[in-house]
Amino acid sequence: MKYSENSLGIAAMLAAVGSFSLMDAVMKSLTDSYPPMQVAALRGLSAMPLVCAYVLWRREVPQLLQVRWPLHLFRGVIGVAMLYLFAFGVKRLSLTDAYAISFIAPLIITVLAVPFLKEVVHTRHWVCLLGGLLGVMVAMKPSADAMLSIGALAVLGSAVCYAVSAVAGRILSRTDTSSSLVFWITLQLGVGAGVLAAPDWVPIARADWLLIGALAVAGFLGQLTITQAFRHGQAAVVAPLEYTALIWGLGLDWLIWRTLPGASTLLGALIIIGCGLYLIRHSRNPAVMVATPT
Repeated sequence: MKYSENSLGIAAMLAAVGSFSLMDAVMKSLTDSYPPMQVAALRGLSAMPLVCAYVLWRREVPQLLQVRWPLHLFRGVIGVAMLYLFAFGVKRLSLTDAYAISFIAPLIITVLAVPFLKEVVHTRHWVCLLGGLLGVMVAMKPSADAMLSIGALAVLGSAVCYAVSAVAGRILSRTDTSSSLVFWITLQLGVGAGVLAAPDWVPIARADWLLIGALAVAGFLGQLTITQAFRHGQAAVVAPLEYTALIWGLGLDWLIWRTLPGASTLLGALIIIGCGLYLIRHSRNPAVMVATPT
């Protein structure tokens, strides 16, 4: 793998985490008025016009049908399961506990990258992964009781689904276009979650359309950039950068809800920042890049 490819993957992952963090903030606002599964459906459906415009702009409509259907369908089923399990779990857990559990996903991605992507994971990658996870635990201080609940199992299942979807996306990126990856996962998430949400669908208030527009833009940019991140970057390099979502969360909590973090939250954030800077610094060294099959 070339040095420039990992650099592009890192930049794309940082952009993806920022976009998805903004999207999560909008989703949190919408869940005050709508069922979680409906909000998940709106995430996919609202982004479809932007995705279609992107495909037309790239002139890649014919490539949408030249894909590996079984893997795309598998990824869609996994994506819907991920949304459902997270919505189920977050009803029973605080957001802090749910996020603390879901942040196991980068570790799972790195583990899966060894047998399925044939990547060689260096010691520094494991150090950054475990250090980032430690930072999350220090910052969030999840409840011991919550960790042993059915809600925790649901969120853990969601994290596993996300990791599997990310690895499947990396495999697909070797043969299929970015447009096809973004189009089919967005469509399947919107339609699949929409079917599950249909029995309890709540009419959308006129005042919320602006939020839904923001959800569409953030979701589209997040899906596009995370696809590019795993297309260009080694999974073991880009996955730990997902922990930077905590930094975004701190900023958005203060900006939107005027919530100030405690000392442990700031300490955890510093640990995550340190791990991220260490990873980026060493990943910029072309001598330590590992070739992965393409």
